[in-house]
This record gives sequence, structure tokens and C-alpha cells, in this order.
Amino acid sequence: MPPRQAPFKNPLSLFIGGVTAVIMELAEPRVRTGVWEHTSFRLNPIRRLHSTGLAAMVTIYGSRTTAEAMIARVRRIHDRVAGVTSSGEAYCANDPDLLNWVHGTAAYGFVQAYHTYVRQLSASERDRCYAEGVPAARLFGATGAPESEAELETLFHATAGRLDRSAIVLEFLEIMRSAPILPLPLRPAQHLLVSAAVDLVPGWMQALLGLTGHGLHSWEAETVRQAGALADRLVMETNPAVQACRRMRLPADYLYVHRSAVGARP
Repeated sequence: MPPRQAPFKNPLSLFIGGVTAVIMELAEPRVRTGVWEHTSFRLNPIRRLHSTGLAAMVTIYGSRTTAEAMIARVRRIHDRVAGVTSSGEAYCANDPDLLNWVHGTAAYGFVQAYHTYVRQLSASERDRCYAEGVPAARLFGATGAPESEAELETLFHATAGRLDRSAIVLEFLEIMRSAPILPLPLRPAQHLLVSAAVDLVPGWMQALLGLTGHGLHSWEAETVRQAGALADRLVMETNPAVQACRRMRLPADYLYVHRSAVGARP
């Protein structure tokens, strides 16, 4: 399959990678203020996560016309998200620099979660994941979205001096641990998956945010990897990856069997 589709068909790595991405996004004070003051995340985290996840799924598995219409709606909403941080710095959600950070950290979270907890991707496969996400990122307004791991590292280096510690990050993690996000039978594992997400945050950023020691024990990491491998074999009709296969008149398990197949996005 095209490498970028792999992380998004696996619900376990999708959850972990999404939490990792938000941790890193919230390290940037302008992004953090915009998210915390202009969205319903604190009051209704499940609804917010659902809408964010739906946007990602449409971008990857939806038709071009559906994805472009959705992105245009998001852009219009972002036009109204603007303000000033507690330190007096102005921000706007459609600022290309902020969008580059959001897109880069999201791509990192999803790719690293799949690579670490499901199936190892080669360096070239990881680079393809980043490169394949660039066209959609540009539609969102992220004109400098990283196209490779090397470019991602450059983005991290360029942004590191702007990042800072905030109690909001810890509040976000507590919400993710306690909100009834996963189905009831899986809810005892939710705390474990949040810790798995923390582990994926680069070590220097964990230290900056005060997250050192919030990750997994070695035996817990192995448990998450086993669960990730199992989830990668589950073909569920409700999964957008399966629905995309159906729309393209392919077998439901096409993206689960043809791991090396390369083609256009459905």
C-alpha cells in the first residue's frame, strides 16, 4: 500500500500518534492558546477528537472532491481563530508557520506510532509518508510542511526555541487518560496508550515539557506492540480504509494484504 495509508488504517497507532501530535502541538504557545481558547476540547474532548480524526480520515481515504471541500471548511473556521497569547504574542490559526508545526508534528506522531508499535518502516518508507502528505498540507495552508525526516528535524530545530512548558499539556494528558474515549472493554488500556504516546515525544521535548518518566515500562511497550500488530490485521467494515476499498471496488482487505502496492489515493 502507499506508505502514508498504513498508519491511518490501524486504530491503535492512530490513537497513540494523535496524542503524541497534540502533546507536541501544545508545546508551541501560539498553537496552545488557539487550541485551548477557541475549541471545545476541554469541555467536550470526545467530540473534538472525533472531528479531528474525521478530518484526517477524509484527507487520506476520502475522494478528492470530498477532501478539498472539507479542507476549505476548516480554512474558513480557522480564519476566525485569532488572538493574543498570555505573553502578548499575536496568533492566527491560518498562519503558515503554525500550520507547518501542526502538520509536521501530526505526521511525526502517526508515522512514529505505526513504526514503533505496529510494523517497522524503512527510512525511505518514512520519508514517503511525509512526502505523500505534503499536497494535502498545502491545501490546509502549511506551505512549508516537511517532506522527509531530514526536513522534519530541521523544523524541530527551528522551532525548539519557541517551545515552553505549560500545565495545559498535563491537563490534556489527564483528559486523555480519563475521558471515555475508547470502547468500554478497551478502556482499561487507555492509560497505557497515553503513556505510549508520551514515549514517542522526542526526549529533549519530554524534558522541556516535564514529561520525563511519564512513558512506558519495557514490558508495557511490548504489550502495546503486540496489540498494535493484532489491530493491523483486523478488517472492520467501519474502518475508513475498508470503506475506501469498497468505494474503489477492491476487496475489503486490500490495504491489509497488499502492503507493497503503490497507487493513487482512493
